Amino acid sequence: MPKFAIIGAGPTGLGAAWRLEELGIHDWELFEADSVPGGLAKSFTDEAGFTWDLGGHVQFSHYEYFDNLMDDLLPDGWFHHERESWVWIRDRWVPYPFQFNIGRLPEKERWDCVKGLVELYRNPPPGKPTNFSEWIDRTQGAGLKDVFMRPYNYKVWAYPVEDLSATWVGERVAVVDLERVLKNIFDGTDDVSWGPNNTFRFPKNGGTGSIWKEAARRLPQERLHLSTPVRHIEAKNKKLHLDSGAKVDYEYLISSMPLDQLVKHSDLADKLTEPASHLQFSSSHIVGIGMNGQPPDDLETKCWMYFPEDNSPFYRVTVFSNYSKFNAPRPGETWSLMAEVSESPKKHVDLETVVEDCIQGALNTKLINSRDDILHTWHMRLGHGYPTPSVSRDKGLGVLLPELMKYGIWSRGRFGAWKYEVSNQDHSLMQGVEAVDHLVYGAPEMTVWYPSIVNGPKPWK
Repeated sequence: MPKFAIIGAGPTGLGAAWRLEELGIHDWELFEADSVPGGLAKSFTDEAGFTWDLGGHVQFSHYEYFDNLMDDLLPDGWFHHERESWVWIRDRWVPYPFQFNIGRLPEKERWDCVKGLVELYRNPPPGKPTNFSEWIDRTQGAGLKDVFMRPYNYKVWAYPVEDLSATWVGERVAVVDLERVLKNIFDGTDDVSWGPNNTFRFPKNGGTGSIWKEAARRLPQERLHLSTPVRHIEAKNKKLHLDSGAKVDYEYLISSMPLDQLVKHSDLADKLTEPASHLQFSSSHIVGIGMNGQPPDDLETKCWMYFPEDNSPFYRVTVFSNYSKFNAPRPGETWSLMAEVSESPKKHVDLETVVEDCIQGALNTKLINSRDDILHTWHMRLGHGYPTPSVSRDKGLGVLLPELMKYGIWSRGRFGAWKYEVSNQDHSLMQGVEAVDHLVYGAPEMTVWYPSIVNGPKPWK
């Protein structure tokens, strides 16, 4: 069997190592720059005892393999939830998906949204959309675009909707059915069942990172190298240069290092820098607000909420103590909110004021009533937060991924493959598993090459 090198101990790298061990292939080594496994799925417990994830992670899956592994890793360690997700807009709560529940809007905005949908029904635009803005025009209408889709997506992606492609959408955005929307308005009903994550589970203790710590713990420790950055990749000679000065030979490399960084730190930079220039990303600020007392009544059962308006810097806030009461230090006496703020060259964030801005945003949107109830705050900036599905992304990936494979490098995972549509934890782990199965057996890599299939209505085996 060939020798495997793995870069990154997030879900992708751990998935690859786990699969190799399952297959009885022990000639592998994994290198992780951080001292803790988990990648972007790590968790932190701050000095006040609050636990935080690096974003609003929840556990749901498109794969039996992933589900079975989660059951194995934490057999009795889960809380199970029904999704309760909302949009705060026009000083009121509207259920998610927003598009199906516009009956809760004020009369003018409600009519603007319906009028835009009627116009689409009368005069459907010809041709295929060339960007996400045009996709919104063709599926949501002018009213929904102005009221929600344009402002919200700018806050999420930190890029204008015109800069985004339409190829990533799939199950991520609800396509509006005019009849369904009108029925909801006239019946006065909320329509909340859409989406793959309408039920989910969450670890009882330790946040999302506890899953990946346990996965790493069960692997052979002598082949799992934490605090071991890779400084250079000598792709032509299949050799890793570690920060320590050591060199590691391999036959196949499975890497979840951000693809732009992989190119930069390899001997293929001269050849691949131009296609890598088509990759865009946003940074993420995770701001935790630890509170005394208990959540107010209108947040008591909510999971996460979306915020499209400019009276707050965050696009999403999770009532993180609702996922697990143990995410707060004294269950019943403390609770927590976790806010997410995006940043890019087209959307500036002030590092010095972002926490205060989030607190003021929480007051503006009535998430909290008083600063006096705040017990503690926590902040972390993720340089690579979201892989942006830019209009030129696929042009770059169409060169980068196949070219790297010619040198025995399988770049996979959230930022390794740079495909947001298959960048959840289940997708990322399975990209590592499927890379191994492909290299050992020649099996197809469904997740990275066929996102629409794995994100379809049936779980992918």
